[in-house]
Amino acid sequence: MAIRTLTMLAGGLSMMLLTACGGGGAAPASQPVGERPGARDVQVNPADLPIIPPDEVQKSQSGAVFQRVANTDIEVVYDRPVARGRELFGGIVAYDEVWNPGANDATAVSFSRDVTINGEPLGAGKYSIWAIPSAGDWTLIFSRAADVYHTPYPGEDQDALRLTITPQRGDHVESLAYHFPLVEGKETELRLHWGETVVPMLITVP
Repeated sequence: MAIRTLTMLAGGLSMMLLTACGGGGAAPASQPVGERPGARDVQVNPADLPIIPPDEVQKSQSGAVFQRVANTDIEVVYDRPVARGRELFGGIVAYDEVWNPGANDATAVSFSRDVTINGEPLGAGKYSIWAIPSAGDWTLIFSRAADVYHTPYPGEDQDALRLTITPQRGDHVESLAYHFPLVEGKETELRLHWGETVVPMLITVP
């Protein structure tokens, strides 16, 4: 009887610990992994894929960032230049001239539905991103010419939206980055961040 009582107590304690730790089996995901937003088609490299020598690796390597906000998908695809101790804005990136914040192919952003950015409407679709940095406010441009090289600027006739944005100061980021530090409800903030300069964009979805 004592052994049976101890066994029952141990079983009860185990269940209590599992419950407290969120155990007892994880709650099933609402979607299979391959169907979840943001899942990417990353394949295992074949064994015969060549090894690239260090001096042949692309200097500004490719990256992408994805965010689902409610049921609107946002994705940025870009190449990432590296600061390498250089003066960035007012240095290698001239003030008051149009610049593509990326490298190689122009940085591209896509929206699956109409959105507003800093309160201004922008239709669903794919765009390239351009900027005019300055010592004060920046101009950020979304161009309908989505699949282009990072130079030259496609021209104002292709502009879908221009925004005036006051940059913020942040911790140093060596490789240019786009990221979503905030997503809540139907809003997210997309940040362009390089060096200590942060350009925030508040995106609101339907």
